[in-house]
Amino acid sequence: CAFSTAAQQRSTGDECGPEDPSEEPKHPLSDCALEHKAIKLEEQVRDLTERYRRALADSENVRRRTQKFVEDAKLFGIQSFCRDLVEVADILEKTTESAAGHAEEPSDPNPTLKKIYEGLSLIEAKLQSVFAKHGLQKMNPVGGRYDPYDHEIICHVPAEGMQPGTVALVTQDGYKLHGRTIRHALVGVAVEAQE
Repeated sequence: CAFSTAAQQRSTGDECGPEDPSEEPKHPLSDCALEHKAIKLEEQVRDLTERYRRALADSENVRRRTQKFVEDAKLFGIQSFCRDLVEVADILEKTTESAAGHAEEPSDPNPTLKKIYEGLSLIEAKLQSVFAKHGLQKMNPVGGRYDPYDHEIICHVPAEGMQPGTVALVTQDGYKLHGRTIRHALVGVAVEAQE
């Protein structure tokens, strides 16, 4: 680093008169120190820029995750309500089946019972259309492969004309809400007959 000019003049023995007011005062830092300070500032700028980019990326990730949570909450917020309503649909279906059995008996041509059956059938159809409108679908697993995420095995039945591991019967329907299982189907799975 270079010394200041005043220090050089004193060391060489040059006599200087009183300082002229027209001369500008020199900056106390040398060129070397200024370069060193500039390098440090550039490193700080790079470091802060990198931190800023990371913070932006993190905030974008948080925003996307939050948006996904909100969308899932909108889709699946009615999940517990749907579970309860599915129980009502089961009762309605069993009642309709029972009324159908009595309304079709030739020995008892009761017009009132027939109208009740027709009304229950309409209610059941309307309920299923409302389910479909909101993304709630009944699973129909008979003949399909057993899936532990969608089905719960309650029994094994001999595989007569069916591949082992396929669903042979359903004792309680399963339901999915927008592709997510909210109630497992209770199924009987075909197995090879043991001799």
